[in-house]
Amino acid sequence: MNYIDGGVCAPKGFKAAGVHCGIRSKKKEKKDLALIVSDKLCSAAAVYTTNKVKGAPIAVTKEHLADGKAIAIICNSGNANTCAPGGEEIARQTCRLTGECIGAAAEDIIVCSTGVIGETLSMEPFQRGMGPLAEALSYDGGTMAAEAIMTTDTISKECAVEFQLGESLCRIGAIAKGSGMIHPNMATMLSFITTDAAISPEMLQKALSEDVKDTFNQISVDGDTSTNDTVAVMANGLAGNEEIVSDSEAFAVFCQALNMVTRNLARKLAGDGEGASKLITCQVTGAPDKETARILSKSVISSDLLKAAMFGEDANWGRVLCALGYARADFDASDIQVEMGSKKGKIRVCQHSALFPHSEEEAAEILSEDEIIIYVDLCQGEAAACAWGCDLTYDYVKINGDYRS
Repeated sequence: MNYIDGGVCAPKGFKAAGVHCGIRSKKKEKKDLALIVSDKLCSAAAVYTTNKVKGAPIAVTKEHLADGKAIAIICNSGNANTCAPGGEEIARQTCRLTGECIGAAAEDIIVCSTGVIGETLSMEPFQRGMGPLAEALSYDGGTMAAEAIMTTDTISKECAVEFQLGESLCRIGAIAKGSGMIHPNMATMLSFITTDAAISPEMLQKALSEDVKDTFNQISVDGDTSTNDTVAVMANGLAGNEEIVSDSEAFAVFCQALNMVTRNLARKLAGDGEGASKLITCQVTGAPDKETARILSKSVISSDLLKAAMFGEDANWGRVLCALGYARADFDASDIQVEMGSKKGKIRVCQHSALFPHSEEEAAEILSEDEIIIYVDLCQGEAAACAWGCDLTYDYVKINGDYRS
């Protein structure tokens, strides 16, 4: 398996585009409407936020994916279409308009929105922008779409891989957005995934639902689970492989390729957290079971105290143990080992759940890098998991102090 260029347009038969249509009226240079279209109807699947308050587009997308089929994804940025008057009707009209412009049924459109919650969303920008958006569709348009779904992101996020299924060369590509309000079970986090592999809707849903447990659901920027989180995937089968319809070696290979893409994007989302200067990875090993490892690693990278310590290059290992201790998981906390590392080296700071003598100066130097790994060994099992987050900086407060303006 190899990483390749192209994002959502890397797989065969996918076009994409992004334009400014006026939803972001104060940022006329910013693209705010994205479209991804397959040359043929796809198997499709999605996972959504666990927030009880959900964006209107989620209800519409769930209806449209009831048959496991889709041909396009339309997404606006700048307005979440959540808790807004007539939100579901706006989402439905957006699908109808998209379908008219690309020659598809409205029921085969996935619709998403991201941005400010509680503001009215008008159809007028969509009516103005949909024509130019459809005209701009290109088999090289993945980056335009990635840019159009950004909100407070500082960089667009794309990834693609190619892999073999039997005699067929297959590809998976994706884009994602998210910088703040990120604490998924699924966050204003969106990710759209395309593949030319042939796979049934049922197996595609199984692959996605399992994958997010160790990727997108293992990131946190600020502990807030958004109302609009959606990860959607479309598979058009144009690679020509034998369709995956059950657990098999081919399904395992597909899941591995999917994980390469989603793990890459999860790291990018965490590293681009609002105001962030450091990507923080917590790697938990020696856990009694997988779920415990997931919970504990995410608890560490979600701790505001730990995030602030990493910003200050302070190897405050006590905050790691504190975050482990209040996590809702059953484990023995009597023999924990903690190390902190970066490309400048690794240093042990805790052993047997107590101080391990170390140089504070050496630790600070290691933590001065922009990528930091916190290694936690529970010394009581074989299970492991990773989670990704970022440091907490002054800029996070500045960004969110005037987000609506």
